[in-house]
Amino acid sequence: MTASTIDMTELRKSAGEASALLKVLANPERLLLLCQMSQGELAVSELAATTGVEQPTLSQQLTVLRLNGLVATRREGKQVFYRITSQNALQVMEVLYALYCQQAPHEEGMR
Repeated sequence: MTASTIDMTELRKSAGEASALLKVLANPERLLLLCQMSQGELAVSELAATTGVEQPTLSQQLTVLRLNGLVATRREGKQVFYRITSQNALQVMEVLYALYCQQAPHEEGMR
């Protein structure tokens, strides 16, 4: 596909969607939470324990993720479980996980 055949209206719409996703991801606590959820569904207590994000920050950031359609919840008794439901967010998090979570950042260095 050449530059002249690209539908700029669609490209602009896609760029807006990508920008909105990146804006939500541009927060260290939300990235920590999504990094953990990229490996599967987790209870709020598990997210708190593994990330070190404490209340009320934990609730605030999970709410932002939910309101932006990146995650969904499931209740089981008193426990609430979160999982990533946005396929775009999941794919981005898989790349970020591979780059930053599976190996120590000092191995690759910051670019």
